[in-house]
Formats: sequence, C-alpha cells, structure tokens
Amino acid sequence: MANIKIVTDSSAGLTDEEIEKYNITIIPLSVMIDGTIYVERETITSEQFPELMKNAKTLPKTSQPPIGKFVDAFDTLGADGSEVLCLTMMESISGTIHAAEQAAAMSKSKVTVVDSKETDRCLAFQVLAAAQLAEQGADMDTIVAKTKKIEENSEIYLAVVNLNNLVAGGRISKMAGALSNLLNIKVMLEVTDGEIKIRLKGRGLKPLHKYMDNVYDKMKNGGKKVKAIGISHVQADEEVKKMKATLENLFPDIKIVVRETVPIIATHTGLGAFCLLYYTE
Repeated sequence: MANIKIVTDSSAGLTDEEIEKYNITIIPLSVMIDGTIYVERETITSEQFPELMKNAKTLPKTSQPPIGKFVDAFDTLGADGSEVLCLTMMESISGTIHAAEQAAAMSKSKVTVVDSKETDRCLAFQVLAAAQLAEQGADMDTIVAKTKKIEENSEIYLAVVNLNNLVAGGRISKMAGALSNLLNIKVMLEVTDGEIKIRLKGRGLKPLHKYMDNVYDKMKNGGKKVKAIGISHVQADEEVKKMKATLENLFPDIKIVVRETVPIIATHTGLGAFCLLYYTE
C-alpha cells in the first residue's frame, strides 16, 4: 500500500507542533506591504503582521503560491513512490487550488487535490484528520471521504468590526463602507459550502454578542457532539478572552486552540476581527 503524504497551504490554522508531529508540508502564500513581499511562515508571522498592516500606507496585497512551489513539493514528496494529498483553502477566496491542480498535472507524483471549502482552523481540522488516517495506513478514498465529512459538519463564524479593509479591497463599496463606519456597523459572516454569507449587520458589538450566544446554544444543545474548537482573531484579545471563557465552561473537555489568524485572512478581515471555528461528529 502506497504511503500518503499531506500538503496544505499556509492559510491552514495549524500549530508548529502539529506540523512537526505529522510531517505536514506547508506551501506558503505571500503578502506585499508597501512594496515589500513577505512569505507566510517564512519571513513573517501571524503575530507580526497586524502591526505592519496597521502602519502600512496602503492595503496589503495577497498572492497565491507559485505553481512551481507546488510542483517541487509534489515531486519531492512522491519521489519514494508515495501518493500526495493536497488540501487547499476554499476556492471562493483564493485561486490557490487552481495553482495546486495545475501543479498536480505537471508533477511526476500521483497527486490528489481537494478544495477543503474552508480555511484557517477548519482547514486544519481536515488536514489533521487526513494526516492521522495516513499514519494509520488508510487509502486515499477513505481519507478524502473523512475530510469531506468534516467539511460538511464544520462551522465558521467571523465577526468583522472594522470595514476599512473590506472597502479598500473592493469587497464593499466605499460609500457603503463610509456609512457603515459612521454608524458603527459590525458584520457577522458565516462560511457555508465554501461561500461567505452575511448573517448579521448591526450597530456596535451587542448584536454580534447576541448572535454568538445563539451559536453557543446550538453547539451545546444542537444534538451533535462538538469534536474540536478553534478561535482566530486579529488583535481582538478582549473579545477572544470572553469567547474562550464561555466555550471552556460549555466544553471543559475540549482543548481550544487560539491563534492570531494568518496575514492572508487578516488582510481582508481587518483589525479587531474575531472568529469561532468548530466541527461536530
């Protein structure tokens, strides 16, 4: 039975310990700040990025990995006869999957590319499950089926509290952004089947907190056992502290992974954003 090796992109919310433990290969995305290109996990960290973004003259520009980086990784990993599984961030926010697919077609190795339809810690959930199954000797079909099941039972709720980056990035019009900021409008987004949907627009943080209370209730009483939880944010320490305390009280047996989100995501969400990510059985 062929060994299966796991590849993902740097948007995956994996810890350094997880990457090392399961020997996961990370293909980095990059971000350009005032003319300087930074490579995620190589020349910039998630903790360093928010301050650089805050002081930048213009909105940072993000770039997907070059096809060549995928080809090199695929060829190297498959040189011993191993198969390669590459799980990428969702197509709706990045062309990374297309670069991976083109690279797979060019590679000498046998490569399977899967759109996780997620990103950040929810992508990590799939990557970790895939790595664990590969370690146990599972075949490609079994591993891909497991990642699909996790995707179907994953939830991402993202609160955007400052709309400046969404405006600057062309995600919403400047007029709408100016009015929203003037009225202190905050937005709650949800990822559904690989697409970002607006679930709530309200003044101040109170509506967001009320929305999250409903999410917590669904997690606890929705009839499905929660398997893993993550919290990601962009310098939203106070909100994260409250969210983590609530979740630890509801799910004392689950280790909650809290991370500053990666530059690629922070560029679009802006400062102060916070996000709950989890999946159920």
